[in-house]
Amino acid sequence: MLLVTTDTVEGKKLETLGLVSGSMVKSKNMFKDIGAGLKNVVGGELVSYTKMLNESRDEATARMVKQAEAMGADAIVAVRFASSAVAQGAAEMLVTGTAVKFVD
Repeated sequence: MLLVTTDTVEGKKLETLGLVSGSMVKSKNMFKDIGAGLKNVVGGELVSYTKMLNESRDEATARMVKQAEAMGADAIVAVRFASSAVAQGAAEMLVTGTAVKFVD
């Protein structure tokens, strides 16, 4: 499955199938959260949160691709990612795009 952030795929004519999306809400355990709080005091990357967001992005993308495959899509265009905090130590990763089929 081809995923692009552009609205078109160079050299391809596209038939729009519809909006597709995937999301994932994930949290870290209390001990990792305490460690991240201490890291906030001294500065630096919050590695456990970086890992959490990367895992969430991958899972949300996989869910979106599965939805597009079920529609018979060849690609997803206009892919966009968004994240938001939904609770203390928990974040949602949302990915959206437009499922398309290549037309000869």
